[in-house]
Amino acid sequence: MSAHALLRAPLEQGIQTLGLDLTDAQHGQLLDFLALLQKWNKVYNLTSVRDPGEMLTHHLLDSLAAVGPLQRHLEQRMQGPGQGGGLRLLDVGSGGGLPGVVFAICCPELDVSCVDTVAKKAAFIQQTAATLRLPNLHGLHARVESLTQAFDVVSCRAFASLADFTTWSGAALSHDGVWLAMKGKHPADELAALPAGVSVFHVEPLAVPGLDAERCIVWMRPVTAA
Repeated sequence: MSAHALLRAPLEQGIQTLGLDLTDAQHGQLLDFLALLQKWNKVYNLTSVRDPGEMLTHHLLDSLAAVGPLQRHLEQRMQGPGQGGGLRLLDVGSGGGLPGVVFAICCPELDVSCVDTVAKKAAFIQQTAATLRLPNLHGLHARVESLTQAFDVVSCRAFASLADFTTWSGAALSHDGVWLAMKGKHPADELAALPAGVSVFHVEPLAVPGLDAERCIVWMRPVTAA
């Protein structure tokens, strides 16, 4: 039995546990993405995790755990004044596309750009977008500080300290945008070190199916002048 077939059942169980409403086509895209990650990893060293089963829990399900919270935030944004759709997310230091590619698959209405300073990683995202037919996914080879476009959500996963993440990506965040930082255990020290211009409005615990480890999302926004 292929790795693709072996991983389908635990993936579907994990998606069910997380309460996500995904189509069969999206399940297939997630498995195809995992296969691409395994294939390109042999040459491009996108992740230190090599075992397909560990890739499923440590990468795919770990990223999927943030999809529900992201979807709830997007729904709230869409209900706000003057919101007619076309929301944009920037995933910083995306590497092999985690969580950016997973967000693009699960939220087709969201335009997702994955930025990385390593050219081969941005190229992998572009290849993934073409192979999986994801018109809402883009790979950017750049430093996040150089980007001039404005994004409604700026995300990261295991990228940098919260202070560095918000400082480097601040210019890419729209005036009413939010930061979504995926972290392990509650990062009290990093929260204490945040600059005065950043406000934390929620630290949301995550439970990753099959992974016995602490995870959370730190939601932040810029402090607006009164």
